[in-house]
Amino acid sequence: MGETPVVTDFDEPQDNAVEVRVAGCNPVDLVLASGRMGEPQIPSVVGKEGVGVTADGTRVYFDSPPSPFGSWAQRCAVDPELTFPVPDGLDDDLAVTLGIAGLAAWLPLTRHADVAGKSVLILGATGVVGQIGVQAAKLLDAAHVVGAGRNREALATAAEMGADATVVLGDGDDAKALRDAAGDGYDVVLDLVYGAPFLAALKATAVGATLVTVGEQAGESADVPFADLVGRTHVGHINNLMPTGEMRAGYEELARHAADGAIRVEIKRYSLDDAPKAWQTQADGPHHKIVVVP
Repeated sequence: MGETPVVTDFDEPQDNAVEVRVAGCNPVDLVLASGRMGEPQIPSVVGKEGVGVTADGTRVYFDSPPSPFGSWAQRCAVDPELTFPVPDGLDDDLAVTLGIAGLAAWLPLTRHADVAGKSVLILGATGVVGQIGVQAAKLLDAAHVVGAGRNREALATAAEMGADATVVLGDGDDAKALRDAAGDGYDVVLDLVYGAPFLAALKATAVGATLVTVGEQAGESADVPFADLVGRTHVGHINNLMPTGEMRAGYEELARHAADGAIRVEIKRYSLDDAPKAWQTQADGPHHKIVVVP
């Protein structure tokens, strides 16, 4: 999971800086620190997203601060192209949750697929992205939304958030369990885990289905039979590979729904002094969003 961050002083940014109100903690922060996405700059500040206030008093969400700065700090440099306004009525904690996690659910369901009137599977509905995905699919008028994952308690939460049915994975024949809940087959799959669960979900899709893979918690690879993929479309999604304008528009859309009370997520706050504890909690795979308050 990379080195545990240490709370210490760091050079203050001078240009395009915001006063940070809350910072997000995400699996990608641990991946970046581990070097799996390229050798990290040392020293540098942890944190790929946050909510802050600009010099003119505007509250903004920001993504991917320029290295070596990060959001786990009192002040952070930002990239103006990846800085989006936060609407009134949306609290800081939920505003930051809608960034990396929220867009990982919203963009696949709006830019890669059309879910209105469709049967939708959220594969990995037990995490924050999955729980937002369930709510997003319902907001987008999906006809039937199924949440799948291993944690029964977290799946119960997904049901409370609007899933029409849930499937517990890992109890036997996952492909059969998913098919039994699929009706005539899933038209759209938001896949947050990949690996063996993705293969099981693929067997439960209808011809013409779109499957969008966002995460790989269940495995970095999957041996996909060509016969199962025929007639389906599979897309690998990363937020930051989308055009900046699409990220901005997607955030604004999702933020409007959240400000209206249509998106809810369990969130736990940590002070900056408790940064190592927040880091370890993320490594343990929480079913809630972690935010750090400088």
